[in-house]
Amino acid sequence: MTELSGVVRIAAAFEAAEGRAALMPYLMGCFPDAATSVAVGLACADAGADLLELGVPYSDPLADGPVIHAAATVALESGATLDSVLDVARQLSDRIPVVLMCYANLVHARGWVAFAEALRKAGGCGLICPDLPLEEAPEALEALDAQGLALVPLVAPTTPDERLKAIGERARGFLYTVSVAGTTGERAATADGVGDVIARAKASTSVPIAIGFGISTPEQAAAMADAGADGVIVGSRLVRAVGESVDPVAEVSELVSQLAGALR
Repeated sequence: MTELSGVVRIAAAFEAAEGRAALMPYLMGCFPDAATSVAVGLACADAGADLLELGVPYSDPLADGPVIHAAATVALESGATLDSVLDVARQLSDRIPVVLMCYANLVHARGWVAFAEALRKAGGCGLICPDLPLEEAPEALEALDAQGLALVPLVAPTTPDERLKAIGERARGFLYTVSVAGTTGERAATADGVGDVIARAKASTSVPIAIGFGISTPEQAAAMADAGADGVIVGSRLVRAVGESVDPVAEVSELVSQLAGALR
């Protein structure tokens, strides 16, 4: 069987959603340990997730709120490394497309070419690098393109139109659209004007739009889909469940099932 490129697998996952928004849970790799994160990832796939975003723990996660930051700290204290998270990706990637979320310093330490090769060998489909600005993206784009992987950029409600267009033109896989100005985390209500944020993002690119930050309930996920998002990313609520539940696999499975049901 011919190995599909990461970009192709991401596109196929969005197409397979068949008229609904794709669901992309976020998991912190190796939190609270590698085996549990693999089990949680597989449970997400079984419960209706279409793709997974797999976070690499980092000591200064500038885009992440307290729940994900705390999970990263636990994972690092337990000995998590980029290689151990790539091994988690390897164990999940046959079951579901995995997009790695990794901060730029961890990639620079290895070099873009070596990192891209390692990510492909682990079965990853792409990379979200929240602190990689547009101006520094060409080297990353070249290395990931060469391995058939997607460099997924982020845009925010505050991104100016001209910059939004430039980012959207270079997006691979999907365009990560941040629903609010701020860090990740659960919020009581969806942000005002999110429909306009989604519409601006869609007008800037030819790839699907996946919206994240502040989405934690089935009702919020459905509202994002109704506002035009092609995909919905849910992170902090699921990471909190892993950290607090006596049976994190069952708890996350139930939450993802509810989220997937709302998007149907």
